Amino acid sequence: MRLTVLGCAGSFPGPESACSAYLVEADGFRLLLDFGSGSLSALQRYAGLKAVDAIVLSHLHCDHMMDACTYVVVRRYAPDGPYPPLPVYAPSGAPERLSAAYSAEEGPLDDVYTFYGLQPGSFPIGPFTVTVDRVNHPVETYGVRLEHDGRVLAYSGDTAVCDALLRLAQGADLFLCEASYLDGVDNPPDLHLTGREAGEVATKAGVGRLLLTHLVTAWGSEVETLENAMSTFQGPVEIARPGARYEV
Repeated sequence: MRLTVLGCAGSFPGPESACSAYLVEADGFRLLLDFGSGSLSALQRYAGLKAVDAIVLSHLHCDHMMDACTYVVVRRYAPDGPYPPLPVYAPSGAPERLSAAYSAEEGPLDDVYTFYGLQPGSFPIGPFTVTVDRVNHPVETYGVRLEHDGRVLAYSGDTAVCDALLRLAQGADLFLCEASYLDGVDNPPDLHLTGREAGEVATKAGVGRLLLTHLVTAWGSEVETLENAMSTFQGPVEIARPGARYEV
């Protein structure tokens, strides 16, 4: 598997990155994990407008799904289009939410997307075995585990500490984990992780490498987040950057 970070900013686009979007490729198949605000630009920069065979949306907050609305124009109106409907695996309500965000007057997006509702469990997408489970966030949100050819990539989505996250990350070769909050401050409960918490989950799950994402740089600190993660996880740790690629 190859992971390309298209966007990794938390909650809203930052000065150097779009919001969450991660392209995972294997055997010529290209799976997009989340499609957050601004990431369509990065898709063109690092892959290409057509470089998507399926989409998984972890949840329906704008910073994880909004450019799936913008992408409607590409797939419906491209000069060499329209393109065939694209499979989208998402929480309940996704068809209505995306349709309303794109244009309430123009009706459903059935010509652009074929929607599949997520539920906890495992299923195939292309060459991947995909496992999802509900994680600890205020809306219906799924963490994701991808397996291919004996290798494992785990993605936290947005979550606070929970047992489901630990199960999804168990033994992962690469753990792409959010770390939105700073340690040592009064953070809202049941919303996001800190760097220290991300490191603790990585240690308990026995992952090979920890990649921190979804940092809110406007009021956070990359240095503190990285140091706190390294204090609780002894393996390789780094912060995700747009355009970075990882062989899993």
